[in-house]
Amino acid sequence: MTTTTLAVLVPLLPFLGAVAGLLLGRKAPGFVRPLAVLPPLAAAVLAAIVAVRQSDGHGTGAPIDAATRLTPTGSVPIDLALYIDGFAALVAILVAVVATCVQIYSTGYLRADARYPSYAALVSLFTSAMLLVVYSGDLMVLLVGWEIMGICSYFLVGHYWETPEARAASLKAFLVTKLGDVPFLLGLFALAVDTGTFRITGVLKSVADNGLDHPTLIALLLIAGVAGKSAQFPLHTWLPDAMAGPTPVSALIHAATMVAAGIYFVARLLPVFAASAAALVVLAVLAAITMVGSAIAALAQDDIKRVLAYSTIGQLGYMSGALAVGDRGAAVFHLISHGAFKALLFLGAGVIIHAAGTNSLAAMSRMGGLAKRVPDAYWTMTIALLALAAIPPFAGFFSKEAVLVAAEHTALGESRIAPDIAGWTVLVAGLLTALLTAAYATRLWLLAFRGRGAEAADHGKQPLSMNAVLWVLAVPSLAFGLTVGVIAPWLGAHSLTPTLTTSVLGTGVALVGGLITYGSWSHTTALAARTPIGAVAAHPDAEPALSEVEAMASHTAAYGDIASAPDPADPGRLLLGRLHPHAAAGFHLDAVYRTLFQRPVQGAARLVRFLDREVVDTYVRGAGTGTRWLGAAVRGAQTGNVQTYLGALLAGTVVLAIAAVLVAAGA
Repeated sequence: MTTTTLAVLVPLLPFLGAVAGLLLGRKAPGFVRPLAVLPPLAAAVLAAIVAVRQSDGHGTGAPIDAATRLTPTGSVPIDLALYIDGFAALVAILVAVVATCVQIYSTGYLRADARYPSYAALVSLFTSAMLLVVYSGDLMVLLVGWEIMGICSYFLVGHYWETPEARAASLKAFLVTKLGDVPFLLGLFALAVDTGTFRITGVLKSVADNGLDHPTLIALLLIAGVAGKSAQFPLHTWLPDAMAGPTPVSALIHAATMVAAGIYFVARLLPVFAASAAALVVLAVLAAITMVGSAIAALAQDDIKRVLAYSTIGQLGYMSGALAVGDRGAAVFHLISHGAFKALLFLGAGVIIHAAGTNSLAAMSRMGGLAKRVPDAYWTMTIALLALAAIPPFAGFFSKEAVLVAAEHTALGESRIAPDIAGWTVLVAGLLTALLTAAYATRLWLLAFRGRGAEAADHGKQPLSMNAVLWVLAVPSLAFGLTVGVIAPWLGAHSLTPTLTTSVLGTGVALVGGLITYGSWSHTTALAARTPIGAVAAHPDAEPALSEVEAMASHTAAYGDIASAPDPADPGRLLLGRLHPHAAAGFHLDAVYRTLFQRPVQGAARLVRFLDREVVDTYVRGAGTGTRWLGAAVRGAQTGNVQTYLGALLAGTVVLAIAAVLVAAGA
């Protein structure tokens, strides 16, 4: 079988699995789980084979470029095209592997969920759409996968649609990402007008020949779409709220699909963005704000999944920062590394929520023995948090250092792709974020696994399918960074090896952040006895998904807020001081958007409704009323009495005769 055929099967198999799962979900429920797990597993194997064949085993092979004309358009043609180079091949493996792990995990997590067949089918469709984005060689075909992911995220985030949080979160995720998709679509059209093609190879060739007439406009329009899809400031607010969906969905969205799509898109078309220095500076500033702001917000969250959500936003900021300084290799390296340990963190969080019966870190900090109850989650999440904090030799250290090295080279003028100011912006923000990342990672670990108090109620043992997946993902979280010398050619990078300067600075600030947080926790933990556990609701033997739903429902009831808790023993509260309530509320961006956009739009809608009902409808009703009155008057004359008709005719004749005489006399 040819490499092109194998590549076509990679996104096709999950799609066929989704269709079969929807068709057979109710008629043959025994086939649902195999149809959920086997297609992405087969896609992962095929993606690995494609990667090996494409790269000749060492990452230097020629890209796979195949196309067939999809439809004549009369202007810019649309092709069903594949374009697979080294970094596309590696990203496809990441997507398929994480999707397989999520599907396996979900067989245990949602084992008694009545809507599991549709859930599994949507996850497969989600996976297929992302693989289509990765392998696509035509921007219009890429857009199809891009939009399918948006639809899938709406249904998956709203899986627990009985809860108001899930309904609101799914709608918010859909609308915010669509807000970014409008300028994104305009940018694609403008790019096609300038280059005369939607083919990625044609676009890149045109850019190399200085064929872009409006590079800044195009780049800024595309950045707006990427900000929505990849949850970058100022369109990042949907991602923390999307934690109302099932935990496996959170893992898939954060690690390998949806938010990764925007970063991948910029990496794929980086020369388009590099054609405008202004666009790179804008991207660098947005990345810096995203990194620092989300890290501060993560330090104030009480919901364990919201901590990880803001963490994802910050790590995506690192990737955007690497792209802003023109280093695609560093960005994709961190994308793959982050995909492994972030999937592990979310799936581990699902195990913890099931064991503790709560998603509240304040409640977990008052439980003893949680680490012993979930040893698999404890050890694997410790590995993942060390990778997140960029502690050597874990994967996150090498990939984050690659970003800092790229920023350093640009800041010092060693790279001329981006302006120096972009390099300094990313470097300073990256180091500050490294300190904050270590701080919130340490806080999460201490509150979740070093709680003091009575042991939590036993909510049952987690299924093997949930725990086994954690160890599978722990391997790349620990060891993927060691491939730094081998993976560089696959990513088109000259070198991804850390330098001494950034290694010392990055690791140093991370250790400082961790130690300061540990000292704060040691100081505040004595206050834990003053506050009740609060948001613990799940009953013993509850299945994991039910534990999560009840935990979400009880958090707001107990603390008055889905994001934070009034916990004096929280080290984040001590570290942030007066900034804490603002950080917990995401710096009130939602309130700002409500004031600037939602309320004016609602006011305009009310005005339009008033004009429609009271003005336009008044004329319509008036016309109808006049017609009714005229009809009533005419109907009154139709009595059916011949004498009446003759009398009226005689009276009319007399009137006309008198009128004629008067007119004649006047003349």
